[in-house]
Amino acid sequence: MLADSDIQAGSWVKVVKLTDIPKLGSRVIKTDHEDIAIFRNSKDQVFAVLDACPHKQGPLSQGIVHGDSVTCPLHNWKIDLATGEALGADEGCTATFPSKVVDADVFIYLSDKE
Repeated sequence: MLADSDIQAGSWVKVVKLTDIPKLGSRVIKTDHEDIAIFRNSKDQVFAVLDACPHKQGPLSQGIVHGDSVTCPLHNWKIDLATGEALGADEGCTATFPSKVVDADVFIYLSDKE
């Protein structure tokens, strides 16, 4: 878990090794205020989103990853991992977090301690 004391305003935080996230899978990072799902697609791209579907708050981390999106396990809403936007006829958005991989370590950018 990332505690408030681990997060400085506007900081990159190392959260996991890339190899600890299965291809087409995810890992959940728990903070004091929210759960963040870190996804890895088949091209080893990494995305970080709030682990809550904009529809009924379903756990996106338990969804199916395909390309640059994830399908929510509750009601099959498809969410773009880069933007957090619902795709197709569905409407809504979940928060995203900038992410990067440096020397096989995954970092996410947390803007403040909210």
